[in-house]
Amino acid sequence: MDALLTALADPARWRLVALLAERPRPVGVLAQLAGARQPQTTKHLQTLERAGVVTSQRTGQRRIYALQPEALRELAAALGRLADRADQAGGPLATYDRYGISLRAERLAAKAPGWADGRAFGFLRSLRAHPGLVWRHLTEAGLLAHWWTPDDLRVSELVFEARPGGRIVQEYRDAEDAGGADLVAGRAEGVVDDVRPGERLSYRLSPLLPDGGLAFTAHVDLHLRPTDTGTDLDVQWRITDSTVDSADFIAGIEIGFGQSLDKLAAVLAADPPHADATDGSGTDARSTT
Repeated sequence: MDALLTALADPARWRLVALLAERPRPVGVLAQLAGARQPQTTKHLQTLERAGVVTSQRTGQRRIYALQPEALRELAAALGRLADRADQAGGPLATYDRYGISLRAERLAAKAPGWADGRAFGFLRSLRAHPGLVWRHLTEAGLLAHWWTPDDLRVSELVFEARPGGRIVQEYRDAEDAGGADLVAGRAEGVVDDVRPGERLSYRLSPLLPDGGLAFTAHVDLHLRPTDTGTDLDVQWRITDSTVDSADFIAGIEIGFGQSLDKLAAVLAADPPHADATDGSGTDARSTT
């Protein structure tokens, strides 16, 4: 496939392929139609032949070249598979496009400090786990690290002190950036406000701008309600202290935190049913990965 792509990348060779798609032709005629010298045309045709795009045969004193359609069909099929994979419904590209729409709208709205103050976002998830187990995943850094980022990111540093006044630090990188080669994707700092093990958790969290300033403050309130099948988790976000530069962050709240909660639901669904569901102590937890 690499040889095929290299052969087709040259505009002169692509012109020859287009001419041969019409009918087989000799070298001299191809050179004339392509507006090139015959030695150059011969070299291009030899490259195409080595890549399996064309074939040739000698007839008398002339060498006739013909297109090999199957090579192009294989390339078209490979490109189609790549396009289908990228274009899958609800896939990463769809999320990227959705974020782009939100990003443009929020940037247009961000005209002055406080532009997004009072904005609210609500999330509700029915989780297949007892409130005690859900609580642990909300407050223990080792468990938080498994779900507290959108799909394409990973937690690289996490501090969550599950007590009133406790400190929160969340740093995240690209999910595939294992060696730290890329820039940090984001960092947020905050403080825990209220802790009622197994029932309610509230905290303030502020994403940091590149200069270290706060983009905005998110007041996050999580309520846990036991159900016959597990726990209903109700999450409310409220924005204050929004800066003009916070638009990029606010544009991603609904998509990003929604993906995080979906990951939490998947993690809890995969947990063994005998996992400890009674520990809601909310002890301090620290993790760096």
